[in-house]
Amino acid sequence: MRADNRMWHQTEKVMFMNWILKSAAAIVLLATQAAAGTTLKFATDSGAEGSPSGNALKRWAELIEEGSDGEIDVRVFYQNQLGGQLELFDLFVAGEVDMLLSWPSTSYDKRIGLLYTPYMVTSWEEAFEAYKPGGWANETLNDAFAGLGIRYYGAWPEGFAGVATRGGYALDLESADGMKVRTPPFFPMPQTLQAMGYQTAAIDWSEVFTSIQTGVVDGDAGNVIYWDYEYFRDVLDYYVRTKHVFVTGSLIANAQSMEGLSQEHQDLVRDSAITVMQERFETARADDEKYVRMAVESGMEYFELTDEQLQPMVEKVRAEVWPQLEADLGPEILSKMREHAK
Repeated sequence: MRADNRMWHQTEKVMFMNWILKSAAAIVLLATQAAAGTTLKFATDSGAEGSPSGNALKRWAELIEEGSDGEIDVRVFYQNQLGGQLELFDLFVAGEVDMLLSWPSTSYDKRIGLLYTPYMVTSWEEAFEAYKPGGWANETLNDAFAGLGIRYYGAWPEGFAGVATRGGYALDLESADGMKVRTPPFFPMPQTLQAMGYQTAAIDWSEVFTSIQTGVVDGDAGNVIYWDYEYFRDVLDYYVRTKHVFVTGSLIANAQSMEGLSQEHQDLVRDSAITVMQERFETARADDEKYVRMAVESGMEYFELTDEQLQPMVEKVRAEVWPQLEADLGPEILSKMREHAK
């Protein structure tokens, strides 16, 4: 009986201590929020802490905290900390997350698919002109996101995608015949690679390594070299820079969250996002080249295609895939794409 009493008292003591700790944590959180005045939640759907995108998110948050003289406190959440990609975007649209560095799904508005349009741009200079504030792609995306209660501030570029394979590679349309590659599971990525001569399999990111390792596919065709080097270099031999899509995240804000801020703080959030975008355009190319060197040093063979080698791919994809985009993007956006195509 005494043992039972001791156990009961010990349990009671533990419960009491837990209550004290939880209360203290709540008091600290409330004190922090009170001191800061406003607390915002920032998140990314792609990138752990310390990754390039994770660092960009942290940079955006720091610029806002510093620029507000501590009036705004920003809590940062990295990949999977608040849920998967689609779940996080749902939270964002609902206002549970205020700002996002995202590679958004087209499920809410098909016009967001402009981000994944093949051969929309073919150079870094074209990309910056399209995505900068006032650029035609920036304005188009702003219109699409506005209908969802979202403000679009700009791109966070990674670079041009390529095709990473094992056992063989293709430098032209004919050589791709018979090769099967993984693509992200959304339109028009499979259609783009099919137009380039490949067989495709739409495979979720979590299953890519095993799919290449077991021979289900010959490689991955949806990423800049960073991701293929960082995650799949042990099962890949080649990387061909086909440049079929300019891979970029989006710096976006929940409009209702923004309207709850003073105009000064709204401007600060926007200007900080633009700063992060401009910094990334300045550094992304160098970062991409760094990962090319690292991939080559690890044993991967790298091919940078010339404009002459790319031209047949560009022409075929634009001829076959762009007309399929009209139903989603609309004739006006497609007309803008054709107007700016080089």
